[in-house]
Amino acid sequence: MDRLDFEAARSVSRRRLLTAGISGGAALIAARALGADVDLRLPGGNSARPLTSDFPQKGEMILQRARPVLLETPMEVFQHNLYTPNDRFYVRWHWSDMPTSIDVDQYRIAIGGHVERPLSISLAQLLRMPRVELAAVNQCSGNSRGLFEPRVPGAQWGHGAMGNAKWMGVSLRHLLDLAGVRGGAVAVRIGALDKPLVEGAPAFEKALGIDHARDGEVMLAFAMSGEQLPLLNGFPVRLVVPGWYSTYWMKTVNTIEVLTAPDDRYWMAKAYKIPDTPRAHVAPGTKDFPTVPINRMNPRSWITSIADGASYGYDPVLPVEGIAMGGDSGVARVEISGNGGRTWEPATLGREDDRYGFRRFTARIGVPRPGRVRVMARCTNTAGETQPMEANWNPGGYMRNCVEPVTVALT
Repeated sequence: MDRLDFEAARSVSRRRLLTAGISGGAALIAARALGADVDLRLPGGNSARPLTSDFPQKGEMILQRARPVLLETPMEVFQHNLYTPNDRFYVRWHWSDMPTSIDVDQYRIAIGGHVERPLSISLAQLLRMPRVELAAVNQCSGNSRGLFEPRVPGAQWGHGAMGNAKWMGVSLRHLLDLAGVRGGAVAVRIGALDKPLVEGAPAFEKALGIDHARDGEVMLAFAMSGEQLPLLNGFPVRLVVPGWYSTYWMKTVNTIEVLTAPDDRYWMAKAYKIPDTPRAHVAPGTKDFPTVPINRMNPRSWITSIADGASYGYDPVLPVEGIAMGGDSGVARVEISGNGGRTWEPATLGREDDRYGFRRFTARIGVPRPGRVRVMARCTNTAGETQPMEANWNPGGYMRNCVEPVTVALT
């Protein structure tokens, strides 16, 4: 990774970004050349989304929204790659006034609050610091929200609001140690360069408990899978919080503030709250329930080699492949059913680079005769948590976690 030095960072200049298709200021990043639609098969209807290749540094993506930018990764990408290619990695921004160019010479990360030595860290300094690297899944809190029944407000994602990368950067603990965290610190709040268009709207910020922030795995990443971060994925530096939902994975980080009390600002005290119940589940229509900030991810798995609703030529053996993740733990096992969940057989697991990343699985299902086959995969993580058969529900559309059936016709 020696090529990821300061000179490499400087090569991503304002001129280069402009020629890639990003105009300066708060201008809309518009997808002009839309391709054919993809059907996300959402039960609430209105499930067609256009495909676009018109966003800078991105290949063909599913367009969920142009402002702020929401791009979903097509499911077939996960079939072909354990690590999601950077140009197919999903995108989710909260505010429309997002950075459209970065002056890497002027870029700074300010570290302050309850510290001994407030600092202003340049990209050049960051790139000279000791590095950490790990594989981890970045998954939107609302991934698969479009499958909630009854439907809830928010981006109607299919399953592609996620991606797996090998992240490289500097541990947040190292930066906090440089600044000297003072006694009595409780939390660390991270801020970024994207800003609201409406005056008085809250800046997007998220906070981690001090022990979590200093666990050595949380990092300020400047590289994903051996390349610089695309601008749409947080160039030049983003927070990586392995095992937790991506609402904490702040993009274009510019402030780190050590707090002496829990963060009481909007994005921690009011937004991204989930029911304080098992699996964050409440019955539809429930109004009053205790809540907590969303946090760690659950185990999930997806079949990627066959598409729901598709037809294939009959063969007495149906090969099945897919991906699994353990959430904040490793994948212990994946089981496959070809009869709607009546019986289960173990799948063969592929390599594990890190416990926070995807693992591939393969299996072969016997099919006695032509017809419809309902195939299921379920993951159990190393903490003993297994995907349930029934989907959870909450009014935010967060943390979907259940077995995801795929039904195909073999003719």
